Amino acid sequence: MLRRLVVLAALAFSLAAPALAEPIKVVVPFAAGGPVDMYARLIAMEMQTRLKTDVVVENRGGAGGVLATEQVARAAPDGKTLLFASSGSHVISAALRTGALSYDPVKSFTPIGYLGSVPMLMVVSADSPIKSLAELIDKAKAEKLSYGSAGAGSTMHIIGEVFNTEAKVKTAHVPYRGFGPAMNDLLGGHIQLLSADLPILVPLVKSGKVRALALFATERTPLLPDLQTSAELGYPGMLMGNWYGMLAPAGLPADVRASLEKAMVEGMSSPALAQRMDEGGLRGKADSKGFTERLERDAAYWGPQIKKLGITAE
Repeated sequence: MLRRLVVLAALAFSLAAPALAEPIKVVVPFAAGGPVDMYARLIAMEMQTRLKTDVVVENRGGAGGVLATEQVARAAPDGKTLLFASSGSHVISAALRTGALSYDPVKSFTPIGYLGSVPMLMVVSADSPIKSLAELIDKAKAEKLSYGSAGAGSTMHIIGEVFNTEAKVKTAHVPYRGFGPAMNDLLGGHIQLLSADLPILVPLVKSGKVRALALFATERTPLLPDLQTSAELGYPGMLMGNWYGMLAPAGLPADVRASLEKAMVEGMSSPALAQRMDEGGLRGKADSKGFTERLERDAAYWGPQIKKLGITAE
């Protein structure tokens, strides 16, 4: 009899108690440890507090971000599966693989919020005799120089070819399996230059391990206020940056989008996250509408530009 009462009581409790909310999964298209993963985890913590439900980060690297992006594009548009993307993983990877994707970088997604963007920065080793962008260009015209990247089709590869085109030189591309090996070879003197996102390179510049030559932007950064931009140096077309933002599958109900957007916008304004964004040099945070406009603009620009540069993902 007692056992029966316990079973009935447990059944009654289970019927009366609210169901545990399903956690929200944020898919990151790169391995843990990089800037995309770092910012994804920071904003996930802020959104979790505001949404009052678990927000977990799942790392799924591969194919320059395509595997994770496909996963989210196929997911149900219920707000439970989100993508934290960069312009490299979302726009550049799509531009490199036109006709070979199961998704459209714009039409297959609902933008939620935009954390901001960072410019890329060109550096040489501290031991290099090259002291300026002008000296680099002169040397590249007289000698065979090489630049490193995190792999074919990476933003580091693309800015290298943008530099070649705008400066009218032919530095050779040397692809590596990530930023770390490329930087090791730069410091070891095996390659002469490389370019990467501002947050990754600033500590190396400030520690004196590398020398910054130019910021690929139209405005200087407060992180390196004395560093001139490529536009200031006479190369207004030598521009490249990387942005970070949250997206959901297309077809997301308006009320769900609004809830996620509110949580993200409020989270970006929290003192803790705002400080980390400032420290990383991020600028231009925006809501869903602002992110949509940026995404559409970038997708329209980089498709033809990648083709013009002759870059492929191979």
